[in-house]
Amino acid sequence: MTDFTGPEKEGLYKAIFSRRDVRSHFIQKDIPDDVLFRILNAAHHAPSVGFSQPWNFILIKDEGTRQQVKDSFARERDRSIKMLEGEKERQGQYAKLKLEGILESALNVCVTYDPTRFGPFVLGRTSIEDTGVYSVCCAIQNLWLAARAEGVGVGWVSILSNEDLEKALDIPAHVKPVAYLCLGYVEEFAPRPDLERVGWLPRMDLAKAVCYEKWGTHQPKEWKGLQDAVR
Repeated sequence: MTDFTGPEKEGLYKAIFSRRDVRSHFIQKDIPDDVLFRILNAAHHAPSVGFSQPWNFILIKDEGTRQQVKDSFARERDRSIKMLEGEKERQGQYAKLKLEGILESALNVCVTYDPTRFGPFVLGRTSIEDTGVYSVCCAIQNLWLAARAEGVGVGWVSILSNEDLEKALDIPAHVKPVAYLCLGYVEEFAPRPDLERVGWLPRMDLAKAVCYEKWGTHQPKEWKGLQDAVR
């Protein structure tokens, strides 16, 4: 395969930096089958430990099923708000946030993890069992970036009960829900993530997240060139 051209690189980085966790701004427009196929196929071509491909994608349009999930979100959101009772200002800020688009989006997708796929022995998973879930997360990121390139917004709803999802979607006991996603065309992709824009948390400097050779080492002389670039 040939190297990426300049415009191709720009397209990749544009998708990465303009991807958003979409909770609002969904419009009433269906995702064409060919577009949805490309998004799902990109997800299916993610790397996976031992080439185990342990994901499934449950596609949900049914309003009744989505309402069950929305009800689970409402219960879990109320529980989260109560956890902030000692921080009234932050509790009020949390209560005002729009955190899902379950009913407004064109499509919901539940991405699951099946640890039994291709048998009990998975090459590379014998020492770190969580690599199976990490593989599913790689598929989710592929899906998200492909969707952004297609102009489709994606929102990950994590304020949910997995037990509720398992019941609503008839998920077998050995399969684990990993992500519940809302997909749809949107009015716009915001220039900044919602939680950064409203001041919930700031964007952390990359320099604070990069260590050199050992944990906590941020200023080694032999890495000065990269260190200057990161700054």
